[in-house]
Amino acid sequence: MLEAADQALVNDLTGAPSPQQRRALAKIITLLESTRLDHRKRADEVLNSLLPKTGKSFRLGISGVPGVGKSTLIETLGLYLIEKGHRVAVMAIDPSSSLSGGSILGDKTRMERLSVLEGAFIRPSPSSGTLGGVAEKTREAMLVAEAAGFDVIIVETVGVGQSEIAVAGMTDMFLLLQLPNAGDDLQAIKKGVMEIADLIAINKVDIDPDAAMRAQLFITSSLRLLGFQGNPDHASHDQEFWHPTVITLSALEGKGVPELWEKVTHFEKLQRANGKFASRRKQQAGAWMWDRIDAGLKTAFRNNAAVQELLPILSAQVNQGTMAASVAARRLLESMGHEFF
Repeated sequence: MLEAADQALVNDLTGAPSPQQRRALAKIITLLESTRLDHRKRADEVLNSLLPKTGKSFRLGISGVPGVGKSTLIETLGLYLIEKGHRVAVMAIDPSSSLSGGSILGDKTRMERLSVLEGAFIRPSPSSGTLGGVAEKTREAMLVAEAAGFDVIIVETVGVGQSEIAVAGMTDMFLLLQLPNAGDDLQAIKKGVMEIADLIAINKVDIDPDAAMRAQLFITSSLRLLGFQGNPDHASHDQEFWHPTVITLSALEGKGVPELWEKVTHFEKLQRANGKFASRRKQQAGAWMWDRIDAGLKTAFRNNAAVQELLPILSAQVNQGTMAASVAARRLLESMGHEFF
């Protein structure tokens, strides 16, 4: 049962687009991101109450190395989509400092034109040490945005490089941005993130069109090789199934952005028709559940009284070189009353 204040937030969120709806959206996401136990319980109730109104958007994940132009592309694409009548929510993940733990959360400043539009909502969130380039509560924030009626959800990852694969496990389509002159086809193959990309875009074609064309050819040949020896779904030439494609564009000038969205809509049409759209979302929901179980077990482990008592002692022995780290880890786990191998 929702508290009165939370029910009011839900009512504002699921109502017509308005400043009250935007405030409710921001407040609910803040509640989801809170680490307080009472807030977590309230957030669970709110999230369950919103589930019937979720699932009607298209979720697009965008990744790429820092400086590739992710924020510029998102703003240009967002402006284009809003002009076509869509409502766009952007979940921008900002890297957290490994020293201070803080984040700049400055993505809104990079999207000045998009951030002021009524049809857009931009939410910067700290990664807080979560691996895979996304924040811990990104999936939940997407559901809240869907319940508010945003029909295109864009997740911008932190841009850490080849390990950014988590976003592919929470979106309908994974777009990888690349730079011209980023390396040859062998370098392209080495990037494991490319194996799971649904669409690859070579950005900044305005700077060096020839380099962009060469990169497109290199990566296309790499994808062909990966298709035959990597992902079996990519090897087939059946036109009823989507095959990863490489395009070129200039996010700064807007060139190629309409063509990009045509690829996205064609992808969605094919995936819905062949059943992969629904099956992908079901797999993601199951993976999300296990992800939260893993996070919950880790929290429970750290908060366990026996673990807290042993941890400083065993940590000191590991640091002094008198106990192997693996032995210390096993003893800490066994202190919870279970045997681990």
